Amino acid sequence: MTDSQKIAHLYRRAGFGLNIRETPDGALNDAINKILASNTQFDELYLEDEERVTAAELLAMNPEQRKEIIQDLAANIKKLNLQWIKIMGKAEGQLREKMSLFWHGHFAVRVRGFAQVESYANTIRQHALGNFRELLMAVSKEPAMLKFLNNVQNKKNSPNENFAREVMELFTLGRGNYTEHDIKEAARAFTGWGINQEDEFELKTFQHDSGSKTIFGKTGNFEGEDVIAMILERKETAVFITRKIYRFLVNETVDESRVRELAESFHANYDIPQLLRQIVSADWFYAPENIASIIKSPVELIVGLNRTFGIAYENPQPLLAVQRVLGQTLFFPPNVAGWAGGRNWIDNSTLITRLNLPKRLTDASQLDVDVKNDMDDITPNEVERKKSGNTFQCSFNWELFGEKFKEISDDKLWEALCIQLLANTMLLQMPDKLKVQAENSNRAEKIRLMAIYIVRTPDYQLS
Repeated sequence: MTDSQKIAHLYRRAGFGLNIRETPDGALNDAINKILASNTQFDELYLEDEERVTAAELLAMNPEQRKEIIQDLAANIKKLNLQWIKIMGKAEGQLREKMSLFWHGHFAVRVRGFAQVESYANTIRQHALGNFRELLMAVSKEPAMLKFLNNVQNKKNSPNENFAREVMELFTLGRGNYTEHDIKEAARAFTGWGINQEDEFELKTFQHDSGSKTIFGKTGNFEGEDVIAMILERKETAVFITRKIYRFLVNETVDESRVRELAESFHANYDIPQLLRQIVSADWFYAPENIASIIKSPVELIVGLNRTFGIAYENPQPLLAVQRVLGQTLFFPPNVAGWAGGRNWIDNSTLITRLNLPKRLTDASQLDVDVKNDMDDITPNEVERKKSGNTFQCSFNWELFGEKFKEISDDKLWEALCIQLLANTMLLQMPDKLKVQAENSNRAEKIRLMAIYIVRTPDYQLS
């Protein structure tokens, strides 16, 4: 691969692809340094002029008031979704947003409270490129997490094991690296981890079990923080997290020897940027078997199109329907395990929608499909289907996109567009019908016709 191809690959994996103004020029090491250095700034997701109602305030309302507020909260979560999509498409700190998307799937949460969702989102985004130790502790104390995993019901003499189990099974150690006894005892350590009336974390001491506990073969009067520290001491945690990041950034098929090598240094300090630098600086990251080896998630597909073509939306609401149709709605994961990803993103129905999406956007036409109506119902696996007509109101910045190819002759244009838009280094063959259309079109129309054709191919679904 040329350095230009490697840089394009880096931006697809460590972000959502080159934006409409960027070109894969320069040295690879400079690009790596740039993409890591551009992530120091953190801007909160925050909806101006929206009311943040606490659980205590909600309980104090009469039924009619409560129903109206709950509807407003659901609407605000959807607004937060669209704000994050917009930031992903425009932010300089692409690696922060990409890793925030990863942690959102890893620490999956699904609750009704808008303020809780907003706080949770900002916690994972703030710590996405920090220290995993601090991220794990912070997200474990998020009201949304404690509520979703029922730890607000975890009390002395009546322990609830959900939170303790998922912390070990899904967030850190993975199955097979703990016992049922460890879960039961850890649940006792997390008793009293709850939420106060201001929707903030609070240790409710009168609900906490302060007795002796035996976890991972050690006995003591352990608190919840002690359990998290003990989990992080174990190398299985570093291996589990490294393997999951490898699958997200490198390849669904894992090279376990590389994972173990990366996990060894990761375990020493749990520094996330250091781990990411090791990955994107490695020769094997750019090896042929790791190119075009990952299916883009629905959010990656949407954001990638937005960045590539500088799409501006007058009405972004249909993007909610697109997420739902394709199976990945921000802040509404299917269950505590998050999105399965990989080949699960694609079936006959979703593939057709994916291939049609660029045309729907360019034509500002209607997305008229069956969607899973799960955004207003937070019960996992309980969905109903309904018909939804959504008309896109958006525009592509074709003039700026075309600037990238101003030095390219017409006979090399197809090749240049394939290289720019596709992860696969194999060129597509231009169909005869498109050749005829392009020959009878002006330069700007040629670029538009060819680009839309390319992003409507199955090859474009790969990163």
